[in-house]
Amino acid sequence: MISQNLRTSHRSDSDLLLIAAVLAALAAVAFPAWLAYNVPPSSTLLNQLAALAGWGLFCALLMVWLVLRNEAVGRIDRRTGLPPLLCALGLLAAAALWSAWGPSGSLPPGMALSSVGALAAAAVVASVGALMQRAGLGRQAFGAFCIALVAIGLVSMLIGLVQYFWPEHTDGFWMARNPTPGRVGANLRQANHLSSLLLWSMVALLWLHESGFGAARVAAASVAERVAAAVLWLVLVFGVVLTVSRTGAVCLALLAVWGLVDRRLSPFARVLLVLAPVVFVLGWWGLSEWAQAHQHAFSGADQLHKSDLSSSRYGIWRNALALVAQKPWSGVGWGGFNFAWSLTPFPGRPVAFFDHTHNLPVQLLVEVGVPLACLVMGLLLWALGRMGLACVKAPPGEALTLRCAFVMVAMMVIHSLFEYPLWYLYFLLPTAFAFGIGLGSAGRGGALPGQPGHGASRSAPRGSWLPLGLFGASVVMTFAACAVLVDYVRVVEIFSSKADSPPLSVRIKRGQGSWFFAHHADYAAVTVSERPSEVAHGFDRASHFLLDTRLMMAWAEAYEEQGDVERARHLAARLREFRNPQSEEFFAECEPRDGKPLPSPLPFQCTPPNRVFTYEDFKPVR
Repeated sequence: MISQNLRTSHRSDSDLLLIAAVLAALAAVAFPAWLAYNVPPSSTLLNQLAALAGWGLFCALLMVWLVLRNEAVGRIDRRTGLPPLLCALGLLAAAALWSAWGPSGSLPPGMALSSVGALAAAAVVASVGALMQRAGLGRQAFGAFCIALVAIGLVSMLIGLVQYFWPEHTDGFWMARNPTPGRVGANLRQANHLSSLLLWSMVALLWLHESGFGAARVAAASVAERVAAAVLWLVLVFGVVLTVSRTGAVCLALLAVWGLVDRRLSPFARVLLVLAPVVFVLGWWGLSEWAQAHQHAFSGADQLHKSDLSSSRYGIWRNALALVAQKPWSGVGWGGFNFAWSLTPFPGRPVAFFDHTHNLPVQLLVEVGVPLACLVMGLLLWALGRMGLACVKAPPGEALTLRCAFVMVAMMVIHSLFEYPLWYLYFLLPTAFAFGIGLGSAGRGGALPGQPGHGASRSAPRGSWLPLGLFGASVVMTFAACAVLVDYVRVVEIFSSKADSPPLSVRIKRGQGSWFFAHHADYAAVTVSERPSEVAHGFDRASHFLLDTRLMMAWAEAYEEQGDVERARHLAARLREFRNPQSEEFFAECEPRDGKPLPSPLPFQCTPPNRVFTYEDFKPVR
């Protein structure tokens, strides 16, 4: 009787912990993607801080669960793939610090610390995932994660439908206004981001159905349950159609391959996977026909008939590889791509202001150099290989979880070859968690959970310091998100003036005291000043975030006012390469107008420089 009561009590506690984990997962995964409200100067910062706080809460709860279960987790085995992953993250964090405080570093400290914090959070989340899987609680943790993914996938799909069919009902507060007519991005505002989120939701839906998580096993699933799963699956595939994402189409093909080769899945699941690309093509064709018949915008045809199918990616990759050839050993420095690329002559450059190469391997090559980039990529591939091997060798009870986690990571790898989703915390942290879940089983020694020999003394579990340490790190993540939000408010007031606001100069001064966002205040200072040379120190930080038209014009004028005409001419020449409409007035003095002769001498922006400069000539002098 006592034994039965203890088992009942244990089951009840586990149910309560699972409910709490689902709620925390919704805060970590769903809320950041649901949040539409944002304030300038960043359109995604609130979403990212919500992800950081939510994942801190979720991971802290998982570690509490682990301690309450008193599982013997020991240490993270060196034979797993997790140490290579953590080592890769650590090397990138060191590169960020070196770019700020190294002998030739010029990255603003706040930007370096932001990168280090994101990488550290990813390491914590991956470790929590691996620890839960190693302790035999991976299924529960992954189940909560999948419920949150399905929930936000369906909500985002509904928002996308409103954005596409009834855009007049988007208010910008609860539902983001669609920035690109003809395709949707839900509240993430980017179509490719929504596509990846929906694809994750599809994998999560499949896992929930196949695992029978919280319900009957799939073998006993009713016809109604399968019909419901199929309908939800079709809805999510149609959502990918609405995004008009070519990356999404590639990932749907990956799902079809999975369905063809994985014989452990049920026939029902395999049919869904294999038919996903077919449904996508039919949905694309049907929506194209409907849009044409009703004179409604649909970007599908535009995407297929672009003169540059890469959307300028080929051009930016060529430019990036040229920079790699110039600095193969050390790279241009972490976070320095936009600075180096914008200030290096590229007459045929893509005209958009790129702050990323849109390809993870190329980004690492150009910023941290060939040796370190190859080492980091090798470590990541090693970890991914260990994860794949664990999928192959997994016992039946773990195979589904490991394979779904692997597919989620693989999709993000594909997305990272064409964009930079891992630079957003609401993609980085879920990817790290799925990675950790997959690596928790790789090379696990000793008895499996539930087998003889597993577990330890109920009073003194081995390795209890590890979950406690990760609990503390998770709590720090949540509090750090709150602290960064408070810091962000210092620059928000610069860009959102109210009737009782202090003068702009005062607001800028306050913003320049920000820990992480002072570069935004510096940008405001130098671009609104009538004489940029008087606030020239602001270019030291502002130029390393994003060099755009306003900033480059102001910087050139500052150099000209200081008498450094050659540097001013170099900046003007680089700005001319972008062919941006906002610079037309700046260069208007170089063209004869109304029959009037050109002024003599010509303004500095009308004459090419007589000296050859590199981007390093524009770094701040320490």
